[in-house]
Amino acid sequence: MSLLEFRDVSVDYGDIPAVRGVTLNIERGEVLGIAGESGCGKSTLAATVLRLLPDSARVGGAVILDDQDVLTMTWGRLRAVRWADAAIVFQGALHGLNPVQAIGKQLAEPIRLHKTATDVDARVAELLTQVGLPPSRARAFPHELSGGQRQRVMIAMALACAPDLIIADEPTTALDVMVQAQVLDLLTSLVRELNMGMVLISHDLGVLGTTCDRIAVMYAGRIVETGPALDIFDDPRHPYTRALAGAFPRIGDDAARYAPVGLPGDPPYAGDLPSGCTFHPRCPEVMPECATTTVELRPAGPGRAAACLRVLP
Repeated sequence: MSLLEFRDVSVDYGDIPAVRGVTLNIERGEVLGIAGESGCGKSTLAATVLRLLPDSARVGGAVILDDQDVLTMTWGRLRAVRWADAAIVFQGALHGLNPVQAIGKQLAEPIRLHKTATDVDARVAELLTQVGLPPSRARAFPHELSGGQRQRVMIAMALACAPDLIIADEPTTALDVMVQAQVLDLLTSLVRELNMGMVLISHDLGVLGTTCDRIAVMYAGRIVETGPALDIFDDPRHPYTRALAGAFPRIGDDAARYAPVGLPGDPPYAGDLPSGCTFHPRCPEVMPECATTTVELRPAGPGRAAACLRVLP
């Protein structure tokens, strides 16, 4: 049984489909990366795991966490699941932390809500040490920490109740390259050490290729390619994935370093999606039938699948 399963999940905001029939699974000890441009549905899909979407959103399908469907849980059961079974690390730490409360108090809150720890202060010190911060920083306020330190506090908060699953929604976007590498290394090492599962969301396919075990690429609310991370990055099968990979320079490749290949155009508006393959208006390998044929994921190699007519079933 997988730790987390998305079963034909769809999310609509009114008449606008943000996520369209996504099926994925995450195992314990695994890091699953979800890639794609802004607006492709990555964060919306992640928010379904803890039901963090607005009331106006209509969610279909099933989100199975530890053999229970999150979408049908009572509010009391859902409250018990949040933090204790699954936690999320948001992109902006300044938005996720209370600016007028000390770090230690914020770390202690989920522990007191969900656990029966006799010495909360000791647990807070343990968490800060675990993410590479001195326990004395428990007395600091968010504005007294650097961006990387604040992000480490967010990770510590997610770990506070020892959840089985962590969702990291672009946790390093606002950080410099060195701090980004440190935070990603910390996250992945904790996943292995604690045998958790993690969903890592990013628009940077290079980061996911070196950090994750598997990658799922989203476009216009659907999964268009899945497979082992290094295979996806080194040998993408879907034209959109190739475009994402080509947009980032590669060390040692002078041509790619000085002339990364961009993808013209913009992702389609979710309220007015193109017919057939939604990527066909931007696809450099488009065929006439792409405009009329909707392609589901099909086998594209060992452990791989891609939604493209050029991939032979």
